[in-house]
Amino acid sequence: MSLRRNRPAAAPRRRAAATPGEMPIRPVKRTDLDQVVAIDATVTGLEKRRYWERVFRRYGAAGPREQRHFLVALSEGRVVGFIIGEVRDWEFGSPPCGWVFAIDIDPAARQAGVGTKLLAAICDRFRRAGVDKLRTLLARDNTLILSFFRAQGMMAGPLIPLEMDLR
Repeated sequence: MSLRRNRPAAAPRRRAAATPGEMPIRPVKRTDLDQVVAIDATVTGLEKRRYWERVFRRYGAAGPREQRHFLVALSEGRVVGFIIGEVRDWEFGSPPCGWVFAIDIDPAARQAGVGTKLLAAICDRFRRAGVDKLRTLLARDNTLILSFFRAQGMMAGPLIPLEMDLR
């Protein structure tokens, strides 16, 4: 005689829908592009749809990859921020590392941890790709993004950007 009770089979688990206040981070979809363009236009004052379509083709259209990432943060089903980066190998004599080249947050969603969550998500992906260093470049007068990255623990690195006018 068995002492085990007959239990009904467990129902298959379903992924719960995001609850209010949750902020899912996921790879960008084509349907997110209008919202990405709008956030960037709000932040920069320039509407650059053709640029964002090229970025989407390179970083988003092929789906998640080990080297390239275009992630969005959602709040109540709406894109409130995005981050884009990739693993670059041996450029400027640097061993493979993760580079973030774009991060933008809808101004109405700032101070809610969106940027921190996006940065953590892309860092996780970079670690899975085998890199242990994160880099970015930014304009020295962009104090908002400079403050954000410094608050995340970033500091000046070993590379010095140089430039010259071509005209």
